[in-house]
Amino acid sequence: MSSGLDTQPIATTLDVEQLTKWAWEGRIRIPHFQRPLRWRRDDVIKLFDSIVRGYPVGSLLLWRRPAPAEELQLGALRLPAPQMQSALWVVDGQQRIISLANALHQDGQADDRFRISYDLRKKMFVATPPAAEATTIPLPVIFDLRDVLRWFANNPEAIDYVDAANEITRTIRQFKIPAYEITQENPEVLQDIFDRINNFGKSLTRAEIFSALNADNEDAREATPALDRIAQNINDQLGFGLIDNDTVLQSVLGRRAPDIHREIRNEFGGTAPAYIEFPDEDRDMAFAQGEIAIRDAVRFLQEVAGVPHFTLLPYKYPLVVLSRFFGHFQDTDERSRQLLRRWFWRAALVGPGAFGGGTSGAGRTLSRAVQPGDLEGSIQRLLQLLPTAAARFPGLRRFRSNDASTKLVLCSWWSLEPRSLTTGEPFSVADFTASIGDARTPLDAVRNVISPYYVPNELRSWAANRTLYPATNVSELGYLEGILARPADRRQLTGADWKQALESHSISLPMAASIERGAMREFLEARQQVLERQLDTFIKQRCEWGFEDTPPLDSLVLDDEDEAEELSDDESSRFH
Repeated sequence: MSSGLDTQPIATTLDVEQLTKWAWEGRIRIPHFQRPLRWRRDDVIKLFDSIVRGYPVGSLLLWRRPAPAEELQLGALRLPAPQMQSALWVVDGQQRIISLANALHQDGQADDRFRISYDLRKKMFVATPPAAEATTIPLPVIFDLRDVLRWFANNPEAIDYVDAANEITRTIRQFKIPAYEITQENPEVLQDIFDRINNFGKSLTRAEIFSALNADNEDAREATPALDRIAQNINDQLGFGLIDNDTVLQSVLGRRAPDIHREIRNEFGGTAPAYIEFPDEDRDMAFAQGEIAIRDAVRFLQEVAGVPHFTLLPYKYPLVVLSRFFGHFQDTDERSRQLLRRWFWRAALVGPGAFGGGTSGAGRTLSRAVQPGDLEGSIQRLLQLLPTAAARFPGLRRFRSNDASTKLVLCSWWSLEPRSLTTGEPFSVADFTASIGDARTPLDAVRNVISPYYVPNELRSWAANRTLYPATNVSELGYLEGILARPADRRQLTGADWKQALESHSISLPMAASIERGAMREFLEARQQVLERQLDTFIKQRCEWGFEDTPPLDSLVLDDEDEAEELSDDESSRFH
């Protein structure tokens, strides 16, 4: 057990103006034990809405101690920080501090999470619109009174709102947040405080309840994290990322019976319920077999469907359905896997909206289509449950890494086997996993091609300025324009190798040349068209609309087998 605090915390308050100033000056630091930034734009908007309403936003816990000179990464901000004898390290409040520092700083606007404005007419915080609007002021502007005055000088039609804007400026800058400052030499004490703050008083998830109910009374410590172990094992073996516990639980339950949202309190107690399809299993066997089924489903996603990582799954529920499928059908032929791939991508386009009850209803309905002992019938039912008229083609004008449509787009980019522009080597699943760490979205594996400062406002949300580039080499991080704009004699790649690397990102040699001469709009418009064609081809190849969804030939009763001939994937693609 760690010792207690050396001194009592000092209670104080910090206004937003002072707090952000300290963050921008490098006085605010993030300890190693802090988790990555989790907040999304909706969370940041709620924070500012609470501020202008005068609602409490929680307190901060800051650790006062020396800090070295370094370059800080706070959200989208890269800030030089000098050596300090009295820096403030964030023990609790990281999400709030980083959100304030980024949303109120011009450089933070490069990140969608922090690109927020205040709509003076609607009296609410909103995502900054692609095109400037007179009554919608970006937060970095409204945070500075001088910028507010310049804004109204440039937008005289909004002059009626000047008093309201000044009031919002004053409210944000002067809003006070309670804070505790601690002086403590032992970092283990601070980590202990952090763990307690982030784990006390939270509601249990369904997965946590299931684990607790089915823990072994002789050694609850070993049994409780079973779902975590399954997720960790699959990540260790396949590099798929950590599947969340609720999805693991639904997959374990779904293998045993189609109702994945059933009552979990009697899953292993006494006599197995009649609906359980593996009645002789005990708890440990169910976990072990469930893990095998999930692992087979993940292998299918990576090797057949082309989804390398959990964060690229457009929706989670197809993984649950696939786990049920492979829990009952371990050995599948090539044709069955082809049809299953069609089903997966068609389901990604149709989405859960075609089913009553959203994702829960979709998972339940599709799981019921998988019936033990009926491989071909299960696949046919899965395909028939998808109303093709409900399929939605993803757009490329709004790129958001946590959206299902954008994840589908990223999978289409992965199919091109994206390569490093400095070495020419294809990025691997391991590269992807390393680039995003334990993040829950693929954002850290995506790069802007051009600095947003040089992109016209109306084009900033386009996919054309993004590429899937899971580099971990520091020299390859940041905007890719620096590599693309280099003369041939300063590049590591030339000739066919350079052309191949570019094409793996849907960039042609003329497009790269347009960046070299500073024609950014020309580049973006040309690449957007190429990406649209590439996405269309990807979807057609994966969904195979219009092809016969017949089962394997050996499962059919044919009058004359000589008249039946199955097209291979290569042959069928000629007619696509």
